[in-house]
Amino acid sequence: MKLSEYAKKNSISYRTAWRHFQLGIIPNARQLPSGSIIIDDSSLQELIEEYTVIYARVSSSENKSNLESQAERLKHFCTVKGWKINEVVKECASGLNDNRPKLMKILAERKATRLVVEHKDRLTRFGFNYIKTLFSECEIVVVNEVESKEDLFEDFVSLVTSFCARIYGRRRSRRKTEELIKKLGEGDNDVDNEISGKA
Repeated sequence: MKLSEYAKKNSISYRTAWRHFQLGIIPNARQLPSGSIIIDDSSLQELIEEYTVIYARVSSSENKSNLESQAERLKHFCTVKGWKINEVVKECASGLNDNRPKLMKILAERKATRLVVEHKDRLTRFGFNYIKTLFSECEIVVVNEVESKEDLFEDFVSLVTSFCARIYGRRRSRRKTEELIKKLGEGDNDVDNEISGKA
């Protein structure tokens, strides 16, 4: 059978089937000189079991109700698709944080063959394609391609706090962040000058 038939028979996308072929986990599969991939189904073994992980994230614990509703929407999406849900992972952390324990565990264990997120920025604010490339054996499913803006401001505050800590020192960073955010809200044009002057 062709790879497209194999994908349909096993209820997976063609892209996932192609990735499985590249990883060598489809038994009796070979590529013809024409480029077509053929699978000998006379002795075809069962495809490796799919392992679907839902990952929901919000920036702070204040948004916990949104975290729960986000997870529920993702569960509903997977159910409609007919996917068995193996894990539901919920995390409260900034999308700028590159050391989120729960996400790091998913990536380190490498059990997931499918990772479902609501928006790209739920997985990470930056470097989405790096994760996708390095975690290539897993299909990353983004339910809604429109970028979420709801906690962008909180991530912005985290970023400013981080830079203020470098410029002003750890103790004064929170107070300085609050001052800078207030000035930005008032449209103060001297903020850039103040930051560049202290850097």
